[in-house]
Amino acid sequence: MKRVIIRNSLIIFITLLLSFLILCCYSFQFFSHYRDEENQTEEEIVERKLSLVMVGDALIHGVVYDDAKTNDGYDFTSMLQEIKPIISSYDLAFYNQESILGGTELGLSTYPRFNSPYEVGNAFLDAGFNLVSLANNHTLDRGEQAILNSIQYWKTKDAYVAGSYGSIEDRNKITVKEKNGIQYALLAYTCWTNGLSIPDGKTYLLNRYDKEIIKKDIESVRDRVDLLMVSMHFGNEYSFVPSSEQRDIASYLASLGVDIIIGHHPHVVQPIEFIDDTLVVYSLGNFLSGQRGIEKLIGLMVSLDVVKNLDTDTISFQNIQAELTYTYSDYQKGYRGNFKVYPYTKLTEAILPNYQMYYNRYMEIVIHGNDRIGKSDDDGNTK
Repeated sequence: MKRVIIRNSLIIFITLLLSFLILCCYSFQFFSHYRDEENQTEEEIVERKLSLVMVGDALIHGVVYDDAKTNDGYDFTSMLQEIKPIISSYDLAFYNQESILGGTELGLSTYPRFNSPYEVGNAFLDAGFNLVSLANNHTLDRGEQAILNSIQYWKTKDAYVAGSYGSIEDRNKITVKEKNGIQYALLAYTCWTNGLSIPDGKTYLLNRYDKEIIKKDIESVRDRVDLLMVSMHFGNEYSFVPSSEQRDIASYLASLGVDIIIGHHPHVVQPIEFIDDTLVVYSLGNFLSGQRGIEKLIGLMVSLDVVKNLDTDTISFQNIQAELTYTYSDYQKGYRGNFKVYPYTKLTEAILPNYQMYYNRYMEIVIHGNDRIGKSDDDGNTK
């Protein structure tokens, strides 16, 4: 009888011991997993990140808005359908609205005094653009009313616009926005007005570049943001080389602590460079226009990740990529139409003969040996 009791007690003891060991193993795995998750959470909050893409000019010539004409207005969305999947994948997407959106009520017009329909803005918003510069040499083309129409249009849209305002109060109230835990601001200025004068006492209608004014603007917002972008309409038209004025302005802005200088006006691409920690894109070229000549139909698209280190409270740029775009059009019944912006990775010989030759030519201008800038191959893979 004693042997049976001892044997049963031993079985119970062994069973309890095994249960205890299994429980210990499970607990160890559970708490190890919990600690891993806790550590992973701590690692994740060490930095914040947002993505940014930038393209150049929307200069809407008559052939472009004629191509967009419908029975009851204008529709430009098909012109951007090939680029939309790319643009809409970014947190922030910049372009320069070169031709004023004064609306059809003022009468549309083309070169040399542009006025475009509001539907241009609708199409760009639909494609994912949400950062817009309104400061360029065509802002004054159709006078004060066109500017006020443009400002009123953009006030009804979910976009950050800069460079043109309806009052001095709006002009001096620099907007700060936040995305993914990163505070940012956009300023915009032009060096050119095509000889047109801003109405007396209404300098807020268009931001002209002025060293003292821009210094004051930057100082008023620099400490409130992580990322400060300045859109500059500067340089010489159709020149692939930054002018001495461009370089002087870029150096000055870098000395004031600007993070990214976004350049446009030459209508052709120019180099990407760094001045210390400031990223300078001297010219993004045309994005959508009716200009002729291959150099004016190939534009630049620059993308990057803005990374904020929460330990040091500083930002850095990662995954900087340069890509080309191409504005396609053809002729039907003697008229130029079927305008469409393509990312270069979607081109074929049928769309642009010798497109690879052009890619090598213009990408060399953009990159010029800068190993901090990546680019895409024919399959769209970055390298």
